[in-house]
Amino acid sequence: MKKEQEIPTKRKILVAAIVVASMVMTTILFYGWQIVVTPNILVDKQDRLVLIPEGADFKYVQNMLYEEDIVQDLVTWSLVAKLMDYDKLVKPGLYKLPANMTNIESVRLLRAGEQVPTRITFNNVRTLPDLAGKITKGIALDSLTFLEILQDPETPGRFGLNEATFLGMFLPNTYEVYYTIKAEELLQRMHKEYQSFWNASRQAKAEAQGLNPQQVMTLASIVNAETVMREEAPIVAGLYLNRLKRGIPLQADPTLIYALGDFSIRRVLNVHKEVESPYNTYKYAGLPPGPINLPPLYAIEAVLNPAEHTYIYMCAKEDFSGYHNFTASLAEHNRNAQRYQQALNRMRVYN
Repeated sequence: MKKEQEIPTKRKILVAAIVVASMVMTTILFYGWQIVVTPNILVDKQDRLVLIPEGADFKYVQNMLYEEDIVQDLVTWSLVAKLMDYDKLVKPGLYKLPANMTNIESVRLLRAGEQVPTRITFNNVRTLPDLAGKITKGIALDSLTFLEILQDPETPGRFGLNEATFLGMFLPNTYEVYYTIKAEELLQRMHKEYQSFWNASRQAKAEAQGLNPQQVMTLASIVNAETVMREEAPIVAGLYLNRLKRGIPLQADPTLIYALGDFSIRRVLNVHKEVESPYNTYKYAGLPPGPINLPPLYAIEAVLNPAEHTYIYMCAKEDFSGYHNFTASLAEHNRNAQRYQQALNRMRVYN
């Protein structure tokens, strides 16, 4: 009788155990299903760009996702990340996380290093240190590291240039690159853009002016320094080309300022014209050895498509409008210069 009572009891215990196990298994499976298919990134929010810097570890990524309110459930995300070995495979970069991503989708994207491009922009550059600081802004590449490479005497030769003309390889513009781009990759990219710009059509236009691409860049840099008025650029370019063709020294004040290395000079004096430098276009005829800044594209196009005229003299207008008086007459130029010098005196601009 006792044994007969024990059997139903054992059965009840077994059934209860099965039921409990089933419930636990169902819960685990449901929880696992939620981890896999339920959105957990930017739920009901907007897509977001996230930056993982060089040297960041898994803890950094966890904190960033939590503090920036990107992940809804950090525990489940971290679990999936560890199961997928992302905690050992963190890759720096700029990533776009779409709204309502699942844990697996987001971890897979980050683990694969599927970056989106970032933009670099550089202009108003006078020197290689200027360039290094501006071109590396917004990417992982250290500016001092890049500057060392730029100033390495052997670097320009790898691109068919020399130390004086090397700056002209970098065309001011906006470019899309990856955050983790390396120094050599950036150099190769800039060289590729330079080669693409100097297509057969532009090279033919340069030759028509008696110039090669490096000389065009040099003259364009002078044009850029001489006028802030874009519409004047073809006129100024034509003026200097007239001087070059007639063997007249350029006598461009910006080249003196570059030679002196003092960009605070607002008034060029006779003493400045005595500086000994190949960039002194008062002492030496022809173009200086290389560009005195990075000219914008419109200045380059102005040299390639100059205005046709007979001007060989220019002087800033005395109203300080930024425009110039142009002439082919020395006497008229001297009168223009006198008015401008008097205006500087009234403004007490003496250096």
